[in-house]
Amino acid sequence: MMGWKWKLSMVNNEMNFDIVILGHFAKDKIVIRGVEKDSLGGAVYYGALALSKMNFRTGIITLLAREDFPYLDIFKKNGVEVFAYEAANTSGIKNTYFSENNLNERVCEPIAFAGEFKTEHISNFTTKVFHIGSLMAGEVSRELIEYITFKFDKVSLDLQGFLRVRKGKQLRFEDWSDKEDGLRGIHTVKADSVESKVITGEKNLTKAAQIIAGWGPREVVITHKDGLLVYAEGEVFEAPFTPRSLEGRTGRGDTCISTYLAGRLTMSPEQSCKFAAAATTLKLEKEGPLDRTYQNILERL
Repeated sequence: MMGWKWKLSMVNNEMNFDIVILGHFAKDKIVIRGVEKDSLGGAVYYGALALSKMNFRTGIITLLAREDFPYLDIFKKNGVEVFAYEAANTSGIKNTYFSENNLNERVCEPIAFAGEFKTEHISNFTTKVFHIGSLMAGEVSRELIEYITFKFDKVSLDLQGFLRVRKGKQLRFEDWSDKEDGLRGIHTVKADSVESKVITGEKNLTKAAQIIAGWGPREVVITHKDGLLVYAEGEVFEAPFTPRSLEGRTGRGDTCISTYLAGRLTMSPEQSCKFAAAATTLKLEKEGPLDRTYQNILERL
């Protein structure tokens, strides 16, 4: 296993971040209206680059094939610290969208899988928030979750990386058998309306969020076709997505949770809900990672 990284300024021999995101960097294919094109993806891509534009100290931990390491230059150019480790393959998913208005109506097919993260991939750094942004089941074990929640005070987790299971040439949503143990030490959980129903059996988003919170998480963020719902401190907060177009539909969820977590560094859950909705609205209007500043998002609010 080979590790590769750029250096960030250190304090007491430790790198200090606002947010660190763990997950596979992906080479995806997107199909819209029957037209297929290549696209980069993953929470590390959409989340970290969005945060870097807002000047948050951001790091990523990822696995990918050695020949694809040049793709990581985009992070260096944007001031993101990279902890990249060599894998046999670079992960990828083919996303086929069937509806112009509902981003949850899609078929996901696995192209390749970079493998499982290990404890040795978690380097010596401190961070205010550690986000587990895996793409599909098999990237992060329950044992690694326990290690991460022991090591860091505030951990966030995206349910897609535990409910999307590779079944031959398909990615299927399946309930997570370890969900109660796996979520016990998690502070913030992110899901979309499909994932929240799969894991709870509840279609009503508020009830689903309350069920998830009952397993331990203090805050639950659920995206849906019209906006997002946040359940925190016993209250429900909602904010709409109001994009003028849906050219940037891919990466919606990763943008939403990363900006919500960034907002929570200084804002209340309600304020962070509105901030993340505004940021996601801007992202939906343009293909690729969100490239707006913190001030741009406040202006959109």
